[in-house]
Formats: sequence, C-alpha cells, structure tokens
Amino acid sequence: MPYRPPLSDIRFCLDHVVGAGRLAETDRFAEATPDTTEAILTEVAKLAEETLAPLQQPGDAGCRLVDGKVVTPDGYKAGYTAIAEGGWLGLAAEEAHGGMGLPLTLQTAMNEMFSSACLSLSLCPLMSQGSIEALSAHASPELQERYIPKLIAGEWTGTMNLTEGQAGSDVGALKTKATPQDGGTYRIEGQKIYISWGDHDVAENIVHLVLARLPDAPDGSRGISLFLVPKFLPDGSENAVKTVSIEHKMGLHGSPTCVLAYEGSTGWLVGEENKGLACMFTMMNNARLGVGVEGLGTAEAAMQHAIAYALDRVQGKALAPEGYAGTGSIMDHPDVRRMLMEMKAYTEVTRAICYDCALSLDMAKAAPEGEREEWERRGAFLTPLAKAFGTKAGMHVAEIGVQVHGGMGFIEETGAAQFYRDVRVTAIYEGTNGVQAADLVGRKLSMDGGMTARAVLDAASDEIAAAQDAGLNGIAAGLAMAHEAAAKATVWMLEQNDMSERLAGSSPYLTLMSHLHGGALLSKGARAAKSADVDNPFNTARIAVAEFHAGQIAPVAESLAHTATAGSAQLYALTPEQFAS
Repeated sequence: MPYRPPLSDIRFCLDHVVGAGRLAETDRFAEATPDTTEAILTEVAKLAEETLAPLQQPGDAGCRLVDGKVVTPDGYKAGYTAIAEGGWLGLAAEEAHGGMGLPLTLQTAMNEMFSSACLSLSLCPLMSQGSIEALSAHASPELQERYIPKLIAGEWTGTMNLTEGQAGSDVGALKTKATPQDGGTYRIEGQKIYISWGDHDVAENIVHLVLARLPDAPDGSRGISLFLVPKFLPDGSENAVKTVSIEHKMGLHGSPTCVLAYEGSTGWLVGEENKGLACMFTMMNNARLGVGVEGLGTAEAAMQHAIAYALDRVQGKALAPEGYAGTGSIMDHPDVRRMLMEMKAYTEVTRAICYDCALSLDMAKAAPEGEREEWERRGAFLTPLAKAFGTKAGMHVAEIGVQVHGGMGFIEETGAAQFYRDVRVTAIYEGTNGVQAADLVGRKLSMDGGMTARAVLDAASDEIAAAQDAGLNGIAAGLAMAHEAAAKATVWMLEQNDMSERLAGSSPYLTLMSHLHGGALLSKGARAAKSADVDNPFNTARIAVAEFHAGQIAPVAESLAHTATAGSAQLYALTPEQFAS
C-alpha cells in the first residue's frame, strides 16, 4: 500500500496536543505562522508521498561497494536531490548561514514523514541536520562559513564518527589519533565503524565529524577532541579517507553503514581541545530525538500497511459484536481489531512525546529568559523518552504489523517485514535504549533533584482532573492508575543512593514515564476533540484511541513500577559461570 502522510493527525498533534502555536508568539520563531506551517507540511507531504515512498521497497536491494566507492540504490540520488533542492536540510538551520530558522518542532514533523516514506534515505539528511547544529554551536567562524552553507544547500552531507571496534558505548576508549600539523590542521589516523552514510554517490562531498585523541591528552572521555575531516579538501583534492567496507545488515539496506579508515587524513579542530565529546553531544542530542522520530515514522507506515491489508484480506467468519456493520474482511475479527488499536495507540503516543520534546527544546531557545532553563530541563528529560520509547514503539508496531499480515507478513514481497528489519537498529544506534534509560535515571532524574520529573507527574495529575471535568472518566481512571505507579517509582528512584539499584530498573521506569506522559498528552487531545465536535469522525477517533490507551495499555504501569523498583539482587542471582553452564 502506498504511504499517505497523516497530515490531519500531525496538525492535530501540533495544534491541540503540544500547543505548537505558541512558537509563533516568540520573537525567535515569529515566522512560524499557521500559514507558513501549513504550506511547509503540505509540500513535505507531497515530496514524501510522491518521490520518497516509491524508493522504500526498491531500496531494500541495498548499496554496493564498487572500486572503493559506495553506489546507492537506483533512485536514491534523485530522491536526495529533491530533498536538497526543496531547501529542507536547512529548515531549522540559522538564517545567517542560509537556513530558514524555523522551529525544531516543524523539522520533527518533516522528519516523521521522511522516515515513514523511506527510512534508509531519510537517515542521510538527518545526519546532516545534526552536523549543521554541531558546527553552528562549536566550529570557528571560518569553518562555519566554509561548510555550513554547503550542508544546508545539500550539496554536501554530514556524518558522525564515534565508534571503534573497542569503543562502542564507552566512547572514552577510542584510539584514533590527531597530530597537529603546520597551518592549523591535524593529521588524523585510525579506523571508525558503523558510520551511517559514511560514503555514497548522492552528493558532491561528505563532511565527517570525527572524535580523536591529541598527543598527551588525558585518558578517557576527558581527552577526546572533535575534528572536521572532509572527503574532499578545500582545494578539491581527495582526502586520505578510505571506505574499507560496508556492513551487511539485518535491515536498513539502502543506508550505507561504512567502515572508514583515516590514513593520515587532514582535519580541522572543532571547538576546544579535549572538549570534543561535549561538542559531539550537541549533534547526538539532535540525533537522539531524530532517531525516536524514525521509530514514529516507521510505526505510522507499518500501521497504514497493516490497516490496508486487514481491510482487504478475507479469512474466516468473524464473531464481531452484535450491531457492528462488518466489512467482510479480517478487520472484523476482535483480535485483529485489538492489534490495530494497539498499533494506533502506540503511534499516537509516540508522536505526542516526540513533538512535545521538540517543542520543549525550541522553547528553551525562544521563551522569555526567565523560563528558558525550565524548558531546557524539560527537553533534556524528554529526550531519552523520545528516543527509547519512540524506537521501542516503532519495533512493537512493526512487529504487530507482521502478525496482522499472518503468513504473508513473513513473505518479503508484502513489505511488512521490511519495516521491522529497518527499524530494529534504531533501538541500538545513537546510544542504545539501555543507555537512554541509564541517562534518564542517572542524570536527568537527578539534575535538579527530581524537580522536572515531579513537574511531569504534576502535569499528569492536572490532566486527570481535567479529563474528569470533561466527562472522560475512563481516560481519567487509566491515567490515575499510571500516575500512582509512576509517582511511587519516582520517589523510590530518588531515594536510592546506590546507582546500581536505579540502573536495575531504569528501562521499565523509562517505559512507565513514557506511558504516563504520553497518556496525559492523548487525554489532552481527547478533551480538545470532544470540545470541538464530537460528531466528527476524526475527533471521535482521537477520543477512542485515548480511551483504548487508558483502558488497555496504561494498566501495565503497575507491573512496570514493580519491576522498576525491584532492585538489582535478582539480576545478579546467577554467577557468570551459571549463565555459561
């Protein structure tokens, strides 16, 4: 089934769930008017549906390494060119460098549609967006002037080079060396792995942002610096960057994941010496939200695919409720209905969390000065939720999609399996979901003594009261159950001085807080839908999905809270030898 951008859902989430209209009331984003937003969403949707979506299944054929150069699937260059020529790489980039200067929230909606249409190709502009942000924040004026306009124009693309064979999540273990040279440049030597879009044929040049260690640098993460290493140098000559291989992966075949060797490459320092990890985190935080949106985009596309199949497939006699006007398809079967409703609820919760995170990061820059710190903490708290819950939801919805298809879901030609294969890596790269959970309970929960976590709890409590006042008692009851569980788990987490105890329950705690916050946002949308027009099918659907989440998904909160607060003893009950025996 062809992908159709869910513009009505996106607009509703922006306008009524996260309140993105407030951005246009700020000086920084005054240009983000309703008319501008509508025009951009409409054009992006057209590009995603007509140009990018037809590349999804053909791109699964994968990339090839020919004479040391990566060749991307047929149509990818034209698809990327369409993105670049539309100016979409610079949507949220600063106007001083040629960008549009619009909110990250609007870019997030764009990234959702690109991810739904063709996840492999969408990863290329996502990496460039992060590169633009990192260079804008940390590079010298000379580097900014030389590289950012080209990245914004899409003539060049960006990459992030952290991982080495011995240095994955432990970035401080990296060994790539940077030696000062005459003229202010550095000689870069080492090998990086898992470099998304590390080489390709869709643009003229590639700007690699590479973490490396200077001579006599301190050990660990305190001794890491960031360098800009282009594929082609300013004089047009090719830099000493070799594509050793491309990985053979479970999915995401259209996105070339490269092993790159820096064999005396020329690079330029970005930011201060030995402060490279902080610089790279500017890019990584952008990418973490973006990867969560990859999960969202995949969930939306997989859901559309499953709904279309369920409406078309005739199999057996359904025991639907009396009075239900059946379709004659498997859509009538109660268990198929359960799966489709679960897909829809997870997709809408994920959209709400990701858009709310983006809005918080925007307001951290645009709100009145006295409010910015609170917005910044809120955005920081929501980032691991957006990344980990968003990618988990993408995997979950894609897996359900395969099940809805039955045996045909296991057959590659239907395309259902590709969604799962493609999205699976999103829970791994840009910091595994376990790393996100550790970040949540180790850093974000403690950064202000739990104040931001309590604010999320208080907002959910206020929403429970508002839902009751609106007569949405089922939603209020489910949300109250999740709130009680999340409040207890949060208190327990904050009482633990031994970080290993927090970490033992970090993943269920992240899922718990995601269901609470996402459920509160769905409730807010249901109230808006009810007050607008309860006879409108679109609005009644918003209410129905929120009720399903509150009634059939939010109740998992109690078990999640139990697991989150169980401590580490049971996890370490077996010795390593017992595991291996």
